[in-house]
Parts: sequence; C-alpha cells; structure tokens
Amino acid sequence: MDYVISLLGPLAQGAKVTLTLFFITLALAVPLGLVLALLRISKWTLVSRLVNGYIWLMRGTPLMLQMLFIYFALPFVPVVGVRLPDFPAAVVAFALNYAAYFAEIFRAGIQSVDRGQYEGSKVLGMTYLQTLRRIVLPQMVQRVLPPMSNETITLVKDTSLIYVLALNDILRTARGIVQRDFTTTPFLVAAAFYLLMTLVLTWFFQHMEKRYAKYDQ
Repeated sequence: MDYVISLLGPLAQGAKVTLTLFFITLALAVPLGLVLALLRISKWTLVSRLVNGYIWLMRGTPLMLQMLFIYFALPFVPVVGVRLPDFPAAVVAFALNYAAYFAEIFRAGIQSVDRGQYEGSKVLGMTYLQTLRRIVLPQMVQRVLPPMSNETITLVKDTSLIYVLALNDILRTARGIVQRDFTTTPFLVAAAFYLLMTLVLTWFFQHMEKRYAKYDQ
C-alpha cells in the first residue's frame, strides 16, 4: 500500500501534462471544428470541397503519424519550415486532428435540424447568423452531446500517444517507474488515473444530456 501511495505523486505530475494537453486541445478543436462544419455545409463549392478534403486527410491518417510529421518533418517543408518544441507540436497535431472529428459531429448535428425552421426564422426577419445562434446551434448542442462524449473520452486515452515525443505524461511516467522497479503496479495505478478522468467526463456529459432533455418535455 505504501508503494502505491508513493506512486501517486509522480503519476499526478504526469496527469498534469495529460490534462493540460486535453483541455488545450478541446479549447482549440471545438471552435475550429464548428467553423469547419459551417464551411463544410456552405454554398461555396470550392471551400466545401477543400474542407471535406482536410477532414478526410485528418480522419484517414493516424494521429501519431500526424504528430511525428509536425515535429520531425514540418521544419523541412518549403515556405512553412518551422520547428515546434515537443509540447506545442503535440497540441497542434491534436487540435487539427480532433477539429476534423468534431467538424463531422457538428455538421451532422446542424443538418439534423429541420429545414422548415430556417424558413420560419427567415419569415421572422432573422439573418442566417441569427438563425444559427438562436435556433440551430442550441438544438445542435443537444443532439451532439452523445458523440461528443465518446470523442472527448477517446481524447483522454489518445493523449498517451505523446510518449513518442518524450513528454512525461501518465503513461511515460508509469513506464519509467516500471523499468526502474521491475513491477507492473505503476501501470495499474496509471489505469486508475485514466478511469477516474473518464468517469468524471462520463458524469459531466450525462448531466448535460439530462439538463438539455428537460427542454424536450
């Protein structure tokens, strides 16, 4: 028991890195995903196709490969050619990747709103932006909560991929202790950390779903 308690400090430091990446990714990917979703369904054909191609690329290639490309290959790309430190490189990769997934979730949520509501708001004199803000987006939020819950829980687990950039997240910290002490106990404690984080997220989204469900009654 004393050994397990001794693991909590180092793994809590690793959890700090994990949670920092998690929250920064959400703060960047959610608004970017919403913008991409709106561009994806826009009447500008060229823009819509470009966004569709971006989403296809981000969803069709592994996140780890994207992260390695940004960290190792981006400095050699003509014109762009910028070298990012390990943590900013991870943030950029995660934000760009998850924005693509959120974009598809938001797109589906927006398109699930009946077209008649657009016409009704137009009759009331609302602009397109007013219709989105007052009519469409509130309904979209309610409908995308379940897939958003799944995606954010996946994000927590995907943060473990940053070990390839030698960042001391929960998994890399646990692995270092395992190699030092020749016991798998740190992996079990690390698993408990991940389970606790996903439990909090699950509770949060269940609470949000119940809250929005009241508006349907």
